[in-house]
Amino acid sequence: MSQVFSEETHRNLLARIPHCTGREVTDWLRAVEEGPALFNFEEKVSWLRHEHNLAYGHAKAIVHEYDLRRAARKLL
Repeated sequence: MSQVFSEETHRNLLARIPHCTGREVTDWLRAVEEGPALFNFEEKVSWLRHEHNLAYGHAKAIVHEYDLRRAARKLL
């Protein structure tokens, strides 16, 4: 998993996503979950960008958050 953003930048991007996209972060996480079975981080980012017309930073933050939450579920 590739993360170039600092934790603060990641949180700021997530906070702006609803305003910029008109959809809540949880909606985007569900879109990634229900989307095509892509394994590569950048493939997921690219899919979000092209399928949903998202900015690169927003798509990357969504996929990173999805991966973080998925990893946390596996730990439980």
